[in-house]
Amino acid sequence: MSADGPNLPPLIMLRAFEAVARMGSMRKAADDIGVSHTVVSRHVRNLEHWLGQALVTATPRGVVLTAQGEALFAATSRAFRIIANAAAELRPASRRTSLRIWCMPGLATRWLTPRLSAIEAAMGNVDFSLRAIDRLPDFAAGEADLMIGFGSFDRLPPGAERLLMPRMFPAASPDWIARHGAPKDLSELARAPLIHEESRQQWTDWFEAMGFALRGELRGPRLWDANLGFDAALAGQGIALVTRLTAGAEIDDGRLVEILTSTVRLGGYYLVKAPQRVDDPVLARFERWLEENLPLD
Repeated sequence: MSADGPNLPPLIMLRAFEAVARMGSMRKAADDIGVSHTVVSRHVRNLEHWLGQALVTATPRGVVLTAQGEALFAATSRAFRIIANAAAELRPASRRTSLRIWCMPGLATRWLTPRLSAIEAAMGNVDFSLRAIDRLPDFAAGEADLMIGFGSFDRLPPGAERLLMPRMFPAASPDWIARHGAPKDLSELARAPLIHEESRQQWTDWFEAMGFALRGELRGPRLWDANLGFDAALAGQGIALVTRLTAGAEIDDGRLVEILTSTVRLGGYYLVKAPQRVDDPVLARFERWLEENLPLD
């Protein structure tokens, strides 16, 4: 009989699997729980062996759960929320006067940071902190109280609420356009040096949404996240995909120029709260501030 109890897989395996299912990739799951990619992969393989079932499938876009994996993820995420709620009841009440927000780097840097004074005024006597990061926090470990993430609305984390699906369009600096000329159509754009995030998938999806069939490999550097891509575009290094939410000021003052106006929307921003603070009035106040201040496009 296992020390964890009868018929219960080792919790270390379940924790690794839950992180992989929640984050959608082995790498991000490893960052999330603070171990190596190899350790996470081994725990998931061992859990599959323990259960005698395949739980995940690797794809170019990340990890996809099998039907058995979906069922186990629903159970483990619910169990961890129950544990998180119980742990929250044991913490001093004074901890609940804080608001620790994790947010996607682009939104945190370009939109939230310039509005910190307004947020603090709206929140009142609250110890407010903001961290720019692209992974979900470990709510059970108390890493954060709230996360603003970005992804497909078809596969949101448990308990997530939709905020905004912004229009996404190509943009470049006037200096780059002066040197290279603005692409006149999608065919020219596909041959231009494009600024990518970790992979070329976002641009590929954008062209597909525009109804354009790519005939060759896209060019341009691959950077870590949208924030780096934004800076590269400002520095005249190529064309990046941006939104009004993160690039509105630069578009308005002419530091970036929209190219080939589109109405494509690829994913959106969502908000997910720590399970133990779902009904907390402090988080509700911040959520109302977001609803009142987020632009419509």
